[in-house]
Amino acid sequence: MDAIRIRDLEIYCHHGVFKEENVLGQKFLVSLDLYMDTRPAGETDDLSQSINYAEVAHFVKQEMEKKNYQLIEAAAEQLARQILLTFSLVERVKVEIKKPWAPILLPLDTVSVCIERGWQTAYLSIGSNLGDREAHLQTALDALRRRQEIRHVRVSDIIETEPYGYTEQPTFLNAAVELQTIAGPEGLLQICQQIEEEGKRERTVHWGPRTIDLDILLFGRDTIQNEKLTIPHREMHKRRFVLEPLAQIAPWAMHPVLGRRVQEMLEDLEDDGQ
Repeated sequence: MDAIRIRDLEIYCHHGVFKEENVLGQKFLVSLDLYMDTRPAGETDDLSQSINYAEVAHFVKQEMEKKNYQLIEAAAEQLARQILLTFSLVERVKVEIKKPWAPILLPLDTVSVCIERGWQTAYLSIGSNLGDREAHLQTALDALRRRQEIRHVRVSDIIETEPYGYTEQPTFLNAAVELQTIAGPEGLLQICQQIEEEGKRERTVHWGPRTIDLDILLFGRDTIQNEKLTIPHREMHKRRFVLEPLAQIAPWAMHPVLGRRVQEMLEDLEDDGQ
């Protein structure tokens, strides 16, 4: 991807673990790689199609001076986040913060932290089978759209399906959601759980009835398996109520473990008569 680069922007601010660093301050050098498509600006010679790097530089200075952090890791994380939220053309950003006056009492050039963050595409399954099911789905979708860390939300048609697993319960309304997020997989999981709590979901029966259910199906090409989160969703390739709406909005999306696209997995179910 194309990039606009800013190198060693010098800023005097007050980050550090020691009191003297917070009181007296010191010099920091900030470098950025702003990843975006520069072709529209290159073809039109129009600044509105690109990023004003002078504006970005002043923005960085303002953000670095706004709050004091003990760790430059925290300063880099928040700077990357604010750049992505403020400059919509930036898809990814690489931030390096150098600390040339680091108090380690040894000769050195600089100490630095370098991170890369960006918007990533994720897919969710959303469902409800209690109360006003459509209203529950819409409330959850509105909550996703209100989150700063989420943009470009697209939703499939809503389908009605029989319950899966525990069958002694009402039928479900299900849909698939595509979105972009800077929250990361664990951050997106927290957002989904917060929305479920706001929707008064109760986890009393495994696969049981619920006012709202949000599951992360895919997160880019990431594969994650721990006690809190499994991506890709371990059951998605077996569930028609997941694959059918997902195929409407992302038939080409790839399962990074099975190496199968969503449309192919749906056709596999049809071939098996499921």
